[in-house]
Amino acid sequence: MNAKTNHTGIFIKSLPKNIFSGFVVSLIALPLGLGLALASEAPPISGIIAAVAGGIIVALLGGSKVTIAGPGNGLVIVLLGAITILGEGDLYQGYLFTLAAIVFSGILMLLLGFLKMGRLADFFPASAIQGMLAAIGIGILAKQFHIMVGHNNSRGTIIELLLTIPNDLLDLINTADLNMLFASVIGIVSLLIMVFYSKIRNKFFQLIPAPMWILILSVGLSYCYTLLGKPYPIGVDYLVSIPDDVLSNLAFPDFTKILQKEFILAVFAITLIASIESLLSIKAVDKLDPLNRRSNVNKDLKALGLATTISGLLGGLNVVTVIARSSVNVNNGATNRSANFFHSLFLVGFVLLFQEQLKRIPLAALAAILVYTGYKLADPESFRKIARIGNEQIVIFLTTLFTTIFTNLITGIGVGILVTIIIHMVLNKSISLFLSHLFKPNILLFKEEDEGSFYVSVKYFCSFLNFHKLKDKLDDVPESEDVVLDFSMCSFVDHTVLEGLENYRATFDKKGGSIEVIGLDKHDADSFHPFAIRKILPVAALKPIERYFTKRQKDLEVAAKDYGWKYIAKRNTNTSFLEDFIFFHTREIDYFYNLLKDAENDCSVFDLEWAEGAFIAKEVVKTTMMHIKLDVDIPVFTLDKEGLLQLIYSLAGFKDITIENHPDFNRRFNLSGENKNAIHELFTDEMVLFLESHPYYHIESNGSSLLILKNERLLSVQETKRMIYFGQQLHDLVQHKKISH
Repeated sequence: MNAKTNHTGIFIKSLPKNIFSGFVVSLIALPLGLGLALASEAPPISGIIAAVAGGIIVALLGGSKVTIAGPGNGLVIVLLGAITILGEGDLYQGYLFTLAAIVFSGILMLLLGFLKMGRLADFFPASAIQGMLAAIGIGILAKQFHIMVGHNNSRGTIIELLLTIPNDLLDLINTADLNMLFASVIGIVSLLIMVFYSKIRNKFFQLIPAPMWILILSVGLSYCYTLLGKPYPIGVDYLVSIPDDVLSNLAFPDFTKILQKEFILAVFAITLIASIESLLSIKAVDKLDPLNRRSNVNKDLKALGLATTISGLLGGLNVVTVIARSSVNVNNGATNRSANFFHSLFLVGFVLLFQEQLKRIPLAALAAILVYTGYKLADPESFRKIARIGNEQIVIFLTTLFTTIFTNLITGIGVGILVTIIIHMVLNKSISLFLSHLFKPNILLFKEEDEGSFYVSVKYFCSFLNFHKLKDKLDDVPESEDVVLDFSMCSFVDHTVLEGLENYRATFDKKGGSIEVIGLDKHDADSFHPFAIRKILPVAALKPIERYFTKRQKDLEVAAKDYGWKYIAKRNTNTSFLEDFIFFHTREIDYFYNLLKDAENDCSVFDLEWAEGAFIAKEVVKTTMMHIKLDVDIPVFTLDKEGLLQLIYSLAGFKDITIENHPDFNRRFNLSGENKNAIHELFTDEMVLFLESHPYYHIESNGSSLLILKNERLLSVQETKRMIYFGQQLHDLVQHKKISH
């Protein structure tokens, strides 16, 4: 069986799962499509058109595997603003103008895909995006709450709508309008269903999503009145309006305003929010994919752009990747893009076969679904989560949120970015750190020979402004490999980077690899949160070492307990025990920290900062070392890779020593010292075999103790454990050898 036949067989075998998942998703997409369109002041059918166009085109041409495409929450406020502004009081005409903006937005997204601009979402601070999403949620809630309680004609800004909510609730008590009262009861009950749905643990009840239960119950209620021969107490103004023949009543875009400033701004606003929402959703869904596949975001952008253009031409809304429906898709066993396709087919079937039932859906029921959606986007818990990360993050979050509410989304996200940059400069007391290094290469990636792991070093600063450089390097590493990511040469790391790296770490863990972040132990933090901003501290004040342990420090503390050792994080300048080693004769030792100490055997492992060179040529190096105090005297020697530090030790009077009958050892290592006979006596066959069977370590003796060094960099926790294991075995070997003599 060839690969193509096998692929076809797998596709056919998984078809029932994907059909079922597509059906379940369509049950959610139907009410949401209608509701999102109504929330945007567009005809209800426009939301369904977007879901159908997105499902079919993205399924056929997209680069993701289990995502669902359709109208998105994030665009409601943008589309509502475009329809209101472009229509100048005529909402339907504004809708036609907005359709033209949607068409151009799709073309722009298509172009972004061809230009490989899938990294667009990487250039926005995480807290600013959270603030923007919260503002969108508040905007949806402000508008839809009035409809949920029967006030269909409420108008005004987001703030005005929020302030008039108490008046609407008072009106319910005093009104005699039966339509309003009945609609509000349906709306409030629908909201209660959305809130308490997850708390009902009946497996049969959970088979149907909460939004579909709302439609079933509200439409069923209208049929109950019909069976009883009583008039339904809700007028047509409070019900969904769908044309009798959908295909012959499609709306088409009006392009007469394409050169006006408001139109151009609408195109850019729609494109910006659609791109950000889609890219963030794609990355989130990739983490949910049980097969751990990575989406081709640029290919998806092209598919979403084409789908948006076609949707706009047919009278539909924007097409984006939607996280909630995609999550449902994954949870119901979808394995490929066909689920997206089938969800569209089921929507077409619903519209064509159940038009009469769709017309019985109360607007208040759909509004309740959106009120709950808006609340989840602006959940008070998200405020608390942001605040726990750091005070500067809540400033960025709230600035973006309030600017978006009082102006528009483009201004809001723009101000959020600007405030983030200013805060970063203030925290670092430096403008030049960012301006002088922004366009410089600051990422070094290579695969280390001995361990086979990848080492990534980041220099200068790493923030949302240049995070894409680091992501490009990490994307080049197979997710089944181990990566050591070193920030010791980096002065500043922001929240967006640390949060993004956590996503990478989770992906690598799922595929058998790992990412360990090192080099942040000297950086200050504003909170205990693992995503808090980290900035370098002066040598004199290493506060985070005592206040805020990094993940590496916590893991080192655990490792020390496992060995029965003591862990001391704070800085120590008492480095006299290292001065007798030839390695430090030309190097200036500053201090050590992160000390792991075995008092019983007088062994210790620590991070050491030292410098070589002087003036402008001075270079600071941070290294993890092991020091072993011996109970016996041994010859002074140094062992390293052949040729690595040969010059330094030859200047100290050391000569290369050959071990007889071990040509491979002599080829790979440089062994040097003054007392050749004593060194020959120490390096027995057993010792040589031990060294040949382990990874390279620089080993040096000053006669009474050993110094072990792996690389001239900090080690990860796993690498530190391997060094300890190596050092303990070497210690036992040396002690036993000398005692036996």
